[in-house]
Amino acid sequence: GGSVASAVPIRVLIADDEPALRTALAALFAHEDRLVLVGEAGDADQAIELAVERRPDIALVDVNMPAGGGPRAARGIIRVSPETRVIALSAFEDRPTVLEMLRAGAVGYLVKGTAGQDLMGSIAKVFDGGASLSAELIDGLVHELASKLRHEEIEQQQRAARRDEIDRFLTGRGVTMVFQPIVDLRSQAQVGMEALARFHTLPLRPPNEWFAEAVGLELGTQLELMAIQGAMAGLGRIPRGAYLSVNCSARAAMSPDLATLIDGYASRMVIEITEHEAIEDYAVLTTTLEELRRRGVRLAIDDAGAGFSSLRHTLLLRPDIVKVDISLTRGIDADRGKRALTSALVSFGEEMGVAIVAEGIETREELETLRSLGVRYGQGFHLAPPAAL
Repeated sequence: GGSVASAVPIRVLIADDEPALRTALAALFAHEDRLVLVGEAGDADQAIELAVERRPDIALVDVNMPAGGGPRAARGIIRVSPETRVIALSAFEDRPTVLEMLRAGAVGYLVKGTAGQDLMGSIAKVFDGGASLSAELIDGLVHELASKLRHEEIEQQQRAARRDEIDRFLTGRGVTMVFQPIVDLRSQAQVGMEALARFHTLPLRPPNEWFAEAVGLELGTQLELMAIQGAMAGLGRIPRGAYLSVNCSARAAMSPDLATLIDGYASRMVIEITEHEAIEDYAVLTTTLEELRRRGVRLAIDDAGAGFSSLRHTLLLRPDIVKVDISLTRGIDADRGKRALTSALVSFGEEMGVAIVAEGIETREELETLRSLGVRYGQGFHLAPPAAL
């Protein structure tokens, strides 16, 4: 005893789910004239409740306890009793936990088993406005923070490099457009062309990753409109009577720049609504799409059957074309469930006056099965691969 000098009493709350540890700490504090134990809690909820009632000066909080753990307890205690200063306790040197507790508001961190004199000294130091970390944690924590900063620096450099690549794409460099025919499965006549962007950079990445990257950098709409503009440059080489189908997220579809871009060519354009970004307001999107339709644009829903969201698009947006996802087309000749679902989509199309296009046809057996199910249109490598015009 006697390690804490006699002065203003320090009111302490213990929050730990180990009764033996609470008992040991209570016994230790009983020999300290300056320390007053005001409560013991076995989980985060009890700790927060006691903080409201007792307003302790110091809360010793176990990092791992029921009802949300030490970080939740620390945040709750500080919220209900802002004057309370939290010291975290841990049974091991867990540096990620150190960082989590410090972010939650702890100003001290001690490993369980710290000598009584050191524990008392830390309590006094924190009470007087300082901070306290176990000496054995300092070096590791500094190394952890340095590594984290270095990792963040590398991520920033990589992000800047990817932004530079997207900026290059936006100028038209490093991007080419390929076109895949959409054909009438009965007559084999070409009825349309889907335009697909290809990005040329190392390391090679699929187009969907570049579009997702652009969205993360708030350049998604710009990149989509650039790709649509590149696709429209090929309209003069697409057979007369065939339409040009371009992929377009909801946000890009609602951009006034899209209406300007397709002005004069709307009657030959099909907009395929993709899922590059979530649709936040269907009412606004529907209004925008109706304006495009009045100009002559047709609407397609991409990837029907791939998930709930594409079916929701189909019901809410009332498209002119529904494209059956490749996941349904692949192996449909040997899968009764896929045939049943595709047949249901065909019936839906007939009922609603919607054209059905099967994507990803890769074998003769798939083609023949789709024909037998009444699918009128399709595209895929078995019919023709994507290629330059």
